[in-house]
Amino acid sequence: MPAAYILLNSQPNSEVEIISKIKEIIKDNSSVKYEIQGVYGVYDIIVKVECENMDDIRNSLGKIRKVNKIVSTITMLINEEQEI
Repeated sequence: MPAAYILLNSQPNSEVEIISKIKEIIKDNSSVKYEIQGVYGVYDIIVKVECENMDDIRNSLGKIRKVNKIVSTITMLINEEQEI
């Protein structure tokens, strides 16, 4: 199953708002499994998205990137061939 980690930088003190918006976006698509968490460090939020196919991942990423107060994103696709 294709999956990706999305690392987000946000405007100061907007993490809770962004997390809520992402949950709203993703909950409507039953084929998307996700985990989302605020973190300390270089990034503010990390999202793991698992989907039935790459199109669903692309669609989810496109919607997430449009959320207000997200400053930047880095997406890392999981290499399924190297799963342990």
